[in-house]
Amino acid sequence: MNYKNKFDFVKYRNVFFAASAAVTIIGAIMLLFFGLNYGVDFKAGTSLDISLGKPTDRTQAEQLFSQAEVAPAVLTIGGGNNDRVSARFEDELSEEQVKKIMTIFTENFGSQVSSEVNTVSPDMANEMKNKAMIAVAIASLAVGLYVTIRFDWRSALSAVLTILYDAFFVIAIFSIFRLEVTLPFVAAVLTIIGYSINDKIVILDRIRENMRFAKLKTSQDVADLVNKSIWQTMGRSINTVLTVIFAAVCLLIFGSEAIKLFALAKLIGLVSGVYSSICLTTPFWFLLKRSSVQRAKLHTAKPKPQP
Repeated sequence: MNYKNKFDFVKYRNVFFAASAAVTIIGAIMLLFFGLNYGVDFKAGTSLDISLGKPTDRTQAEQLFSQAEVAPAVLTIGGGNNDRVSARFEDELSEEQVKKIMTIFTENFGSQVSSEVNTVSPDMANEMKNKAMIAVAIASLAVGLYVTIRFDWRSALSAVLTILYDAFFVIAIFSIFRLEVTLPFVAAVLTIIGYSINDKIVILDRIRENMRFAKLKTSQDVADLVNKSIWQTMGRSINTVLTVIFAAVCLLIFGSEAIKLFALAKLIGLVSGVYSSICLTTPFWFLLKRSSVQRAKLHTAKPKPQP
């Protein structure tokens, strides 16, 4: 198949790099000035998830919390029939306060009302933040070590940098739109790292196979090799990401409130992962390999000293 008539990803690499750099800069500015919207897992307070068994609305829920003399910082109405109330309080609620809330909701909706309470102390919140960052760092280092052993330093550097971009992209989106960051979000980021490296390895492995029969004498030879490898794995990349996106969308639409943000983070990361694999990892590998080819060419062209 003639791949020269297809879209040239290497040729437009600067467009991809510029767009990705713009997103990174905007995300960094948002994180610097506004940070992340931490949920109760990373911020001291109490999270109360109440299953009512009957539909309600935000106004009624606010009135019932007002009767209990508490005001949630975040209030969400969800469930299949708007029969679930999720409330987050910036302060730790006492057992008496939780009991009073549940008594009021039971009086209004019946004995089928149930609840799930999650309280986090300041020390526990800080510990969870630190452990979450350590988990992401260890996962990234492990991926870099694996790719270095399996391939070469160029592939490892290209893969690790773009994996970090995928993780940062999801974090930046959550910062820009002030979406809540909880432990499921961390699980989504780790899942994204695993999926992203799998997609990148497929393309890098095809590049390695094609190099066995390629004669790389010029920069164009390297570009042709990269584009050929991308298009040879394009069908697999698209089919895989569409399958996983379908599952993520189903979780986002039909899943409970507790996993909706997990599904959203995963969906964003999946799209970013396939984009970075095709438009960032391989062009970056091209730049590193092109430099090597050019140095080899200059070394060969040097005149040998006369005896």
